[in-house]
Amino acid sequence: MILDLKNIHIGSLIKLRIEERNIDMLRVCKFLKCTEDELNYMLSEKSLDSEIILKLSTLLEYDFFRLYSQYLILYAPQAISNDSEKKTSLPQYRKNIYTKEMVDFILEQIGNGSKTQMQIVQEYRIPRSTLYKWVSKYTQSKKKD
Repeated sequence: MILDLKNIHIGSLIKLRIEERNIDMLRVCKFLKCTEDELNYMLSEKSLDSEIILKLSTLLEYDFFRLYSQYLILYAPQAISNDSEKKTSLPQYRKNIYTKEMVDFILEQIGNGSKTQMQIVQEYRIPRSTLYKWVSKYTQSKKKD
């Protein structure tokens, strides 16, 4: 299954993880304190309450919130402005941390010709130097294999 980060359907991804982990639906129902019909309804939904996602992330040992974080990194990069420097009482996280999956996704787009390096830089706002380092590093490692 290829993950489309522009169109996250959390219910189907949770269902996939339940199947991968081979967890009985009754166990999931007991954990969530719901009926099997309610669980099937949740798994058909595109979005779910964050508390349910948190519980399922714990049970299924997978961080489903990371899918949304990856979306923000790719499609809503941090703006460069003075507004972001305003003080807030909320915790501050580094947003520009690229996971291996993201790097692979971007390099795959370049490798199969669906996007050029300049399109990647413009669309995802990844610094050119970072992209060039990825291309250089990962094409060298593939040649060694």
